[in-house]
Amino acid sequence: MTAFPHLFSPIQVGNVTLKNRLFSPAHGTTLGTRDGLVSTDMVRYHEARARGGAGLIILEGMNIHSTYRFPDMFLIADNDACIPGLSQLANACHGYDCKVFGQLFHAGNAVRATVDGARGVAYSASTTPHDRYKIVPAAMDIQMIHDIVTAHGDAARRFLSAGLDGVEIMASMGYLTSQFLNLRSNTREDEYGGSFENRLRFLRACIQDVRDKVGDQMVVGLRISGDEMTDSGLASGDVLEICQAIDHDGQVDYFNVIAGSSADARGWTHVFPPMAMDAGYVAPYSAAVKRSVSKPVLVAGRINQPQTAEQIIADGQADMCGMARALICDPDAPNKAQAGKFEDIRACIGCNQACVGHRLNHEKISCIQHPETGRESQYDPLPVSDRPRDVMIVGGGPGGMKAACVAAQRGHRVSLYEKSDRLGGQALLAQLLPGRAEFGGIVTNLVREMELAGVSVHSGTCVTADLVREKNPDAIILATGAQSCIPAVEELEDAHIVDAWDVIRGDTNVGQSVVVADWRCDWVGLGVAEKLARDGCQVQLCVSGTVAGEHIQGIVRDIWNGELHRLGVAVVPYTDLFGADGTTAYLKHTITGEPVILEGIDTIVTSHAYAPVNELQSALSVFGGTVISIGDCLSPRTAEEAVLEGLRAGCAI
Repeated sequence: MTAFPHLFSPIQVGNVTLKNRLFSPAHGTTLGTRDGLVSTDMVRYHEARARGGAGLIILEGMNIHSTYRFPDMFLIADNDACIPGLSQLANACHGYDCKVFGQLFHAGNAVRATVDGARGVAYSASTTPHDRYKIVPAAMDIQMIHDIVTAHGDAARRFLSAGLDGVEIMASMGYLTSQFLNLRSNTREDEYGGSFENRLRFLRACIQDVRDKVGDQMVVGLRISGDEMTDSGLASGDVLEICQAIDHDGQVDYFNVIAGSSADARGWTHVFPPMAMDAGYVAPYSAAVKRSVSKPVLVAGRINQPQTAEQIIADGQADMCGMARALICDPDAPNKAQAGKFEDIRACIGCNQACVGHRLNHEKISCIQHPETGRESQYDPLPVSDRPRDVMIVGGGPGGMKAACVAAQRGHRVSLYEKSDRLGGQALLAQLLPGRAEFGGIVTNLVREMELAGVSVHSGTCVTADLVREKNPDAIILATGAQSCIPAVEELEDAHIVDAWDVIRGDTNVGQSVVVADWRCDWVGLGVAEKLARDGCQVQLCVSGTVAGEHIQGIVRDIWNGELHRLGVAVVPYTDLFGADGTTAYLKHTITGEPVILEGIDTIVTSHAYAPVNELQSALSVFGGTVISIGDCLSPRTAEEAVLEGLRAGCAI
């Protein structure tokens, strides 16, 4: 008997039976062709999640009308060219008893993309400006509204022709349909604006057109934000009234609840909630919808473990749980959970770096822990070596551990050596910062993967050229990392300058008034500033970039900056440290070169460029076997690059 009786019980939704209650929600992948069609890479991506045990996959939102059409960034469903690729994808997933729904998408005034670099005209219910993208849209005329309604049904009919099992209409996250529903964004005075019934008319028309064209042959669902989490968006009470009205119409088969809005920075942080948000925190909103409607209710939003999903369903807060990033991180999580292999699940840590971060830059989706994601055509399955070799891995950070896992999984005899007593590298520092404990999951996950792959681990061992000669491996992968450095500055008498890593580890004393001189503009400066502020220090965070956290994923950065604001941390952009004395920090403006002098300072904490630790590479110049350097010892970057290069190195031997 499964440990998750609710999660792995079947459910009837419309005319289909789903084998379990776990689904992959709609999310952009940037895996389509330049023409907006399904590619082989996209088929392989979704097939991996179907093979891994998901009961349902809802495909990413597809453009359906010329007023929002970006084929190099989104799938296109406004003509019959989409049908063959969608059919291939559906067939691949159906082979694993996994159903596939398509999603209909129009962003309205939330337009960031361009076709040729010039901003086109955005269209919405009204001319209400879009706060995040600073867009003033044109109001749709009646004919355009009718055309877009018709486009919904026409696209759904193409989904039916392709063999998809259902269609989902997006009314969530402040996009076009939400803009019609929202009294604050819909100021029309015709039959599509004003009263609640009028504002509901567009959504009702879209649902009706879809149902008229697919009948009862497909499931028809609605995705909606349970609360748009911003003062200008739909609140939970508004959403319940909408859902009750649509449920009463009897034309949809389920409600899919998420949170947040694309309309402003505050709402946007809830669309892809990172580790700063509590796990499963959207469930109370789905529970409210479930109490108000007669049809099944789905929920998604920071559900990264099957235990969380099971509890949500057991408590009656939803009928199904979406685990988008959890399945990006571990496509096999459903099968592992059903088999009781809980420790083998590679849990998502909510970093947003290679999933959301890639997608919002319109790069192919991936995962810092599992770079095979989005690269299934290359690495799924891993090629088995026809000549097993003795492989030595030097360095037990994420990159070295990933290289060890992959090489061992391919059949090599792998030994990993780490000079410290603990595996994890810089991830051990990241997890010590406020609200970042979850980042340590990357270490836990990779350690478990090494155990399963049979890697021999030697901690507390410094690898020298003599040890290499003694062990005589066939190949060596160097993952020795990098070391933090205090920058060379003009330091006068009694200046107290310390390194950020020492502060995180608690290895140095810090005074009451602190300047954090952040050249890197990443998680270190933000995290140290928050830590010291929570410790009671008066903190000024001086960053060399335009904003603190400039080089980390935007939602993570924005939430962190919001927290620093609450804590009273002053952020000074465009500044570099060049000198210090006992109580003064001397900085200069990075654009004008003019001095920025901060007085009354007890301690300066620096987060500067890292130095590669690569001395062993030179010592191995006479080694006759294969030597591959990866990660920070090659060029200091992030965990994402280290793990990806670990994958590549493990496959190259």
